[in-house]
Amino acid sequence: MKPTYDIKQIAIKTIAEEEKTIGQLKEYIDGDFVNTVELILKSKGRVVITGIGKSANIANKIVATLNSTGTPALFMHAADAIHGDLGMILPDDIIICISKSGSTPEIKVLVPLIKNMGNALIGMVSGLDSFLAKESDYVLKAVVEKEADPNNLAPTNSTTAQLVIGDALAVSLLECRQFTSQDFAKYHPGGALGKKLYLRVSDLYKNDLAPKVSEEESIRPIILEISSKRMGATAVVDKDDKLIGIITDGDLRRMLEQNEDVSKLTARDIMSAKPKAIDPDSLAINAFQLMEDNNITQLAVVENEKYVGMVHLHDILKEGIV
Repeated sequence: MKPTYDIKQIAIKTIAEEEKTIGQLKEYIDGDFVNTVELILKSKGRVVITGIGKSANIANKIVATLNSTGTPALFMHAADAIHGDLGMILPDDIIICISKSGSTPEIKVLVPLIKNMGNALIGMVSGLDSFLAKESDYVLKAVVEKEADPNNLAPTNSTTAQLVIGDALAVSLLECRQFTSQDFAKYHPGGALGKKLYLRVSDLYKNDLAPKVSEEESIRPIILEISSKRMGATAVVDKDDKLIGIITDGDLRRMLEQNEDVSKLTARDIMSAKPKAIDPDSLAINAFQLMEDNNITQLAVVENEKYVGMVHLHDILKEGIV
């Protein structure tokens, strides 16, 4: 008979095992970690990260994180390194070698070659008495007691620990470099992430689609302005184009429900005063947040106290930033 398993409990146990491992890593953030960060900050070279097996996969991820947060880095597979890839290492580069045991045959071959080149060597390792730990200038201690796998074989806790130490390293470097969201945007110009960091309201609104009426305007011109500009609303401005109100489709419906005779009504009678507005230099994602917080779908755009246009929720959504 096929055995039955409590799948939810297996998953919960795995997460609990990894959570415990991560919590214990705080005990191993020591002088070597600090020295590693300071060494990289002072370096004129790149960070070359190497590993083999699952550690190589983690190395690739850490490289990507470092590159995107202002620390030039590249990946070198430990097996390929001894077959020519050592040529990618430059004199000022700092080498981080990732290995759980720190004593695999590939590591024992690679480490002396790196040391002969004179580069600083950082070991990220669980085995603190290993060959890699003893040969490294500094040790990043990704210590694990055992894997989450019940056979204690599949890299689970160990790769999680390596990933977390890599993130701690990257964030430490990021903060020490005072790396800002604007800096981040330079490295992420594509996709939704990039747009969140650089797309501005001025990129979305069009001057020729800036619906507006005067406060004395009657109903018919108001409806025509809203309909022709297709923004679902119109701004109400004074003679100096200063924003004094907004009229939406909803305002028109409520006006018709509340008044049998609308012939004498003006924009001033219908508008919502003191509408929400935004500067054209504001990020589009901030405009979205303002709309969401106030349950509205349009925002007037105001520059130097003058109404210049309108941005609609759909303009933001079609950019794919939310």
